[in-house]
Amino acid sequence: MLIDDDDSTNFLNKIIIRQANCAKEVISKISGQDALTYLQQEVKEGSVPELILLDINMPIMDGWDFIEKYAELDINKQSRVVMLTSSVNPEDENKAKGIAAISGFRSKPLSNQMLSEIISSLPA
Repeated sequence: MLIDDDDSTNFLNKIIIRQANCAKEVISKISGQDALTYLQQEVKEGSVPELILLDINMPIMDGWDFIEKYAELDINKQSRVVMLTSSVNPEDENKAKGIAAISGFRSKPLSNQMLSEIISSLPA
């Protein structure tokens, strides 16, 4: 699952993920609120994404607000969240390291190598 308010970024990330042939489906949402609504429904249906790539800087509900609400869904054992952001603020990375629901912090753009590293770091 991709959560980023930039459609172009989501489009390019979908291409990279599809080329890697590592996902049955790639869902993208352009806001944290849309993503939460989607995840709440998926939890009810017993299906959640294995990996969520989350941007920090988004309008309405940013990545930090999203992760706070996401943690309340109690799906951390089923999904992993990696912050994929253009933020160069070291405080953002330090903050992410202190949040249990965040499995990693990466800088955009997503690449084939980065995706491979993210996937290999996920529990089997």
